[in-house]
Amino acid sequence: MTPTKLGKSVPGEFAERAEPFRGELIAHCYRMLGSVDEAEDAVQETYLNAWRAHQSFEGRSSLRTWLYRIATNVCLSALRGPDRRVLPSGLGPPGQDPHAPVWAAGADVRWLQPIPDALVTSEDPAAAAVARESLRLALVACLQHLAPRQRAVFLLREVLGFSAPEVAQMLGATTAAVKSALQRARARLDEASPAVERAVSPDVEQRALLEAYIAAFENADGAAFERLLRADAALEFPPAATWFSGRQYCVPFLRQAVGATGDWRMIATAANGQPAAASYHLGGDGAYHAYGVAVLTVTAVGIARITAFGAPDLVTRFALPPTLSAHAGGRS
Repeated sequence: MTPTKLGKSVPGEFAERAEPFRGELIAHCYRMLGSVDEAEDAVQETYLNAWRAHQSFEGRSSLRTWLYRIATNVCLSALRGPDRRVLPSGLGPPGQDPHAPVWAAGADVRWLQPIPDALVTSEDPAAAAVARESLRLALVACLQHLAPRQRAVFLLREVLGFSAPEVAQMLGATTAAVKSALQRARARLDEASPAVERAVSPDVEQRALLEAYIAAFENADGAAFERLLRADAALEFPPAATWFSGRQYCVPFLRQAVGATGDWRMIATAANGQPAAASYHLGGDGAYHAYGVAVLTVTAVGIARITAFGAPDLVTRFALPPTLSAHAGGRS
């Protein structure tokens, strides 16, 4: 967080001290809220609140702990509404006909958003490793099943490693209440998703599978999808509520989606600690226009899940251009 982002009234000294924590605070707020837009707003509010109250900060905890306390309570205030952010797989059973029209979700559905890895970088290697694993889409989707305070307790204790007394102080609760909330959160997460898919292949293999996925899409190569997807692979593509589970359903849908060779261009990127691809579709003007971002869950035996977010504004979130020329190479 720079002095400019904090506002002219914030001295550079405070901004300089707070800057190293910006990436991990965005990651924390994103886990709480499920939205990169709301997470950035929450961190902005956190820093402004911290600046206004910095004279009362007595140093009884570290600056990092103090900022997490403020950020968590900002998020809890933002989560007072009843709605949670979801993925299509959280709305109902998978579709059985890949050739049928997809079901469009209502405007009241609040979708989980992907978060660019570049946004949550940290100067602390340990914090960076925590962010990579704890931002996985499947986990963040599961967290949405928790009540806000349970979510806060789980993240502060299990992900960030704060002690129960520290969390109690952050939330204005008793240590016993924190321990009880953590037990309920663990039980609820086990019920919501007893086996969250984990990526187990090395980074070089993940990159190779991402490049193969991009090539299959750009070349309209349906046979390649057959090779790349696991037999139990899942495919979801918000804002459509329809999703598919099983390669026998995913591949026919992808064959339709890719159209003809040259209809798509893609740029490799990373989101939620996972390989991702920003997609561009060929328009009538001969240029490729931003379509969205696909996040892949990659394992040692193939692609386990494709979550393709059809939201053009997400592409610019990844510091990528909104359009590509017809002669631009898509892969990077």
